[in-house]
Formats: sequence, structure tokens, C-alpha cells
Amino acid sequence: MTLTLRPLPRTDLTVTPICLGTMTFGEQVGEAEAHAILDHALERGVNFIDTAEMYSVPAKRETFGATESIIGSWFAARPGARQKMVLATKVAGPARGMDWIRKGSANLSAADIVGACDDSLKRLRTEVIDLYQIHWPARNVANLGAIYFDPTRDREVSSIRTQLEALATLVKAGKVRYVGLSNESPYGVAEFVAQAEAHGLPRVATVQNPYALTSRALDNGLDEVMHRLQVSLLAYSPLAFGALTGKYDEVGLHGSARPGRLAMFETMKRQRWGRPEALEAAKLYNALARKHGLTPTQLALAFCYTNWRVASTIIGVTSTAQLDENLAAWGTTLSPELLAEIDAIRWKHRDPAQ
Repeated sequence: MTLTLRPLPRTDLTVTPICLGTMTFGEQVGEAEAHAILDHALERGVNFIDTAEMYSVPAKRETFGATESIIGSWFAARPGARQKMVLATKVAGPARGMDWIRKGSANLSAADIVGACDDSLKRLRTEVIDLYQIHWPARNVANLGAIYFDPTRDREVSSIRTQLEALATLVKAGKVRYVGLSNESPYGVAEFVAQAEAHGLPRVATVQNPYALTSRALDNGLDEVMHRLQVSLLAYSPLAFGALTGKYDEVGLHGSARPGRLAMFETMKRQRWGRPEALEAAKLYNALARKHGLTPTQLALAFCYTNWRVASTIIGVTSTAQLDENLAAWGTTLSPELLAEIDAIRWKHRDPAQ
């Protein structure tokens, strides 16, 4: 298996089509095992890792910044590894009930962005972040499981231009090479690009949004925006927090088995991936995979790996064995007939984990 590097348009970054997500590091995965996973990813040809100041997940006061610190200790212990990796991290948006993030601020100010970046650089033990992303918008927007936009929830926050100006400060200082977004809407992506072009500010290179068989909302609007504006998609949660591996098909989330994070953590059971409708749809996709001689994991990952919308698919693992399984799905092809069956399920069960 060879992972051919792909250029991210409007940047000089070339990344593997599979990115190692690290939010399990510091909670489900200890430092030694995390280092082993990072070593193995590098050995297998993965050159792209993604993290965030908020990680590990589930987010807790005690583990805020833990994942970045683990990656930083790996860089320190592996001379030369940093130069082989494209490093992406994220500044958290407004606190969303997490009062340990900037004292629970309901805004994301220019000072917040600059300060958070400096803190991430220290934890990561690096002088530059290749891709610095805003984890979720400062403004009122329907995302992270919300379905409907509610204009009555609008409030005064830092403007998109102000946020871009803060990012420009970081780029000019050599602390950040390129910038991106996460959990963004079509309006948000388009407006960030428009403001950058109008005022000579850094143009967003990427948007990191959910993309999985049970969560394909971006197929209906955001994909056109990304294509026409040349903003690359970094697809996260391609396995729907494990629901698309089949591990919950028989045992569910509430039994004693607890085979993965959706069943292990009560906060996650209440999120979009744990909705009964999402689990029901996942079962149908998992059964479809088996019908065609594939594992559920192969089907779910191949759907992302082969999709024209996706520049790189972010995979989260808790072991080197899981990493190997996810990498082994690379090269799996899906026939037009199988893709039609996937769409037939979506027609009846439209994005229940949106």
C-alpha cells in the first residue's frame, strides 16, 4: 500500500490522503501507546497528523492540551520526525460550557487566537504549525449536531475579518504557515474567503467537517463552495465514532460490553453519532458492506477515500492494529452498483448523524 501525496490547492503543502487524528491520545490512549501509534503511522507512510488545543476527547479540564503535549514529547524524542510531518492543530471556538477554555468566554477574540497558538506551539514543542484551524465558529451557526439555524441566538462576537487579521499576525510572525476552518457552514467558508481576498488576509486552505455514510450534509451545498473556491475538505469521523465498524450492531451502547468510545462515555452517547436513528442507519450500511464481501470499516472508509470531495480522511485509532486496519482499506473500490445502494439507504435515512 502506497499513499501518494496530494497537494492542497493554493498551498505548498502535500499531504497523504489519510491523516492521523489524535483526539484519543491522553484519554483512551496513554503516552507510550500514542508514541507507538505515531511511530507506526510514520513507518507506514502517513505524513499528516491533526490535533487541537481542546483534546483529548471527551473534553475535560484535566486533559485540556494533553494530546498536543503527547505529540510534543514524541517530536522531542524522535529527532527529525517533525520535519517529516504536516502538523495541523486547532484553536477552540467559544467555550460551549467548557469554563476551563478562556474562562468560558462566549467569544473568540484576536488575542484569544494569538495566545492559544503560542500555547499550542509550546505544548507541541515546535516553532511552526503547518495548518492552524478555527475549531468551530465564533458566530451563531447550526453545527456539531444542531440542525436548524436560529437567528434569535445571534450575539456580538469577533468578526470574520478580525479573526483573519489575528491569523495574519501569526502567519507574518512565522508561527503558522496556512489557516483553515472546522465545523463550518457554506456561508462561513465563502465569507472567510471573501474577506481574505478583499483585505489581503490569509485565505483559508481547508475546512475540517464531518463526512461519513450517516453524515453527508456537506454533499448538498458545502461541496460546491469548496470546489469553486478551492478549499480542501479534511473529512473527520468517517467511521461515525465507531458505529460504522459494526461494533455496536449487536451490543448497542447501553450493555456491559462497551466496545468503544460511544458506549464508554455518557457524554458521547448523547451526541449525534449515538442517536438511535444514526445507529439504525449504521446497521443498514454495515449489512450492505457484508453483503458485498466487505467489512463495515472497509465500506465506510472507502466511501471517503474514493470521494472527489475529500482531500484527506482523518482516522482516529486507539492501537496500531486499528491503524493497520484503516490503512488496509486504502485501495478498496466501490462499484457503481454499490454506490447506488448506498444512496438508496441515504434516501430513506437522510444524514441522521448530521
